Amino acid sequence: MSINVGIIDQRVRQLAEDLAREFETRLNIRNDEDKQRSTAFVFLAVKTVLDLPDEEALDCMTEGGNDFGVDAVHIGDVEDSEFTVTLFQGKYKKDLAGNANFPQGGVEKVVQAIRYLFDPDAVVTTNRQLTARIEEIRSLVRDGHIPRVRVVLCNNGLKWKDAAQQIIDGAGLPSDQVGWEHVNHDDIVRLMQATRQVDDTLRLAGKAIVEDLDYCRVLIGKIPVREIEVLFNRHGDLLLERNVRRFLGLQGNRVNQGIDYTLRTEAERENFYFYNNGITLLCRKFTYNALQGENFQVRVEGLQIINGGQTCKTIQATLAALAGADAGLEKAFVLVRLYQLPSDAADLVRSITYATNSQNPVDLRDLRSNDSKQKSLETAIRELGFTYHRHRSEASLKTTDISSATAAEAVLSAWRERPHQGKFYGREHFGKLYDLIFSDDLNATQVVIATLLFRFAENKRRRPPAGAPDFIAYASCFAAMLMGRYLLKDLGMSLAQLDHRKFAEAKSKLDQNEEVYFSRAVTDIDAAVKRLYCDQTPSLQRLAATFRRGDLLQELS
Repeated sequence: MSINVGIIDQRVRQLAEDLAREFETRLNIRNDEDKQRSTAFVFLAVKTVLDLPDEEALDCMTEGGNDFGVDAVHIGDVEDSEFTVTLFQGKYKKDLAGNANFPQGGVEKVVQAIRYLFDPDAVVTTNRQLTARIEEIRSLVRDGHIPRVRVVLCNNGLKWKDAAQQIIDGAGLPSDQVGWEHVNHDDIVRLMQATRQVDDTLRLAGKAIVEDLDYCRVLIGKIPVREIEVLFNRHGDLLLERNVRRFLGLQGNRVNQGIDYTLRTEAERENFYFYNNGITLLCRKFTYNALQGENFQVRVEGLQIINGGQTCKTIQATLAALAGADAGLEKAFVLVRLYQLPSDAADLVRSITYATNSQNPVDLRDLRSNDSKQKSLETAIRELGFTYHRHRSEASLKTTDISSATAAEAVLSAWRERPHQGKFYGREHFGKLYDLIFSDDLNATQVVIATLLFRFAENKRRRPPAGAPDFIAYASCFAAMLMGRYLLKDLGMSLAQLDHRKFAEAKSKLDQNEEVYFSRAVTDIDAAVKRLYCDQTPSLQRLAATFRRGDLLQELS
C-alpha cells in the first residue's frame, strides 16, 4: 500500500463517519459501510477537483441507485452560451494495493449516460437528485446553450485499460465537447497538499528586462514552451496554489483549444508568443547572472503562477500528446512577467491576482476580501454574535459562521429580489453584481437575517418534506425572497429600517415563524406556477427554465 493510498483511505473513513447522517438523508444510504465509504470517496474527489466547500460538494452528489453510472454532477454557469457539466463516477476498492484499473464497465456506463442525459427528448429513469440535475441541464439545452462535458473517472488505483479507451474513442462523442480525465489517490493528495515552496530555475530565451520598483523587482522576458512543460512535469499543480482557477481542460474551452491548435500546427508555432497573453508569476526571490546579455537562467524561490495557469497546463497536455511531432517547437515561446514581492505583501498579491484574473469573477471572492465593505461587515457581524468569513475556508462552517459567498447569494435573493441571479449567476456575484449586492447601505443585520432566511430555504431544498412539489429543487432563492417579504411585513418596517437596533426582534420573529413563512412561500410559488402555466403541470425541464430565467418574478410581485 502506497502512502497516498493510505492517506486517502484514512480521509475516506473519517468522511464516511462524519457525513453518515447527510448520506442517509440526502442519498438514502444507510447501514452499508462499503457504500458509505465509496460515497465519501466520490465526495472527496468532487470537493478537491472542483475546489468546492462541503455543502456545494454534497449538492453535487447523485449516487444512491438509479444513478445511470453517474455519482455526482456539477453544472457550471452559462458563459457565451456554453456551460460546463462535470460528471463524476467513482470506484473505491477495499483492497488498498492501489493496482486495480478503473473498470471497463464503469466507462461503458458513462458513455451510455452521456448519450441519454444530454438529449432533452430521451426518456430515462433516475433517482431524485440526478433527475433534478438532468432536467436543469436539459432546460439549458432547450434554451440553446451548448453543454461542454467533463468526465472525471476516479478510483484508488490505476487508469482504465486500452480496451476501455477504445470504447471512449469509438463512442462517436464529439471530442471538442466531451473530455475524459482520470483522477486517483495520487492526484487527490497532490491537490490536497498544503502549499509547499517551489524553488527552481527558469531558463529564458533572448533578452530580458529587470527593474527594481520600491521593495519589489520585476523581470519581463520570454521562455520556451518546452521549459513550461518541464516545469509542470516536475511540480504540477503546486505551482497553482495561488491561482484562482483549476485547469478547465482542452475540451469545451475555446481559449485552451486555441492554444492547443497553435502548438499542434507547425506553421503557427513560431507565432505562439504573439497570440498568447503570457504568464504572470510571483516569487519570494529571484537571482540571475547580470553579467551576461541574454538567455538568462533565473533561480527563483517560492515560485507561484497567479495568471496563465490555463496556458501552462494546456502546454503541458499538448506537448505530452505530440510524442515526437515537435518540429518547430524550439521557436515557440511565451511571455513571462516575474514579480519578486516582499513576504508581507499579501494584500498586493491579492490585488495583482484580482487584476490579472478579472475575467473570472466567481473565483475571485477571496480577492474582494480586502474591500472596505467586506472588512466592515466582518467587524459588524461579529458584534451580532456571528463570524463572517471574507476568505474561503477549508474548515467546516458552524451555524454561526457566514461565508461571503453565501451572504452574496442570500442578499441578492432576499433583499435585492433577484432570486434567479442569486442561484444561477454565481459567476457575477463578486463581479458585475458586486456593488448591487454589497451596496453602501447594506448592514450586518441585513446580511445575517438574509443568510438565515436563505439557509432555511436551502435546507428544505436539500431535504424536501414528504409530498413537497417538484419545484422545491429549484426554488430556494425564490422562497427566501418571499420569506423576507413576510418577515418585514410582520415587523412593520422597511428594509432600510432593519439594522442592529432591530436585530434581536427580527431574529426572534424569524425563529418563531420560519416554518410558517416557508410553507406560505411554497403555497404562493405554487399558485404563481399554476397561473403562469394556466393550471397545467409543467415538466421538470420547464420548471428549471422558469426559475433560472426569473419568469415567476412578475407573478410574485
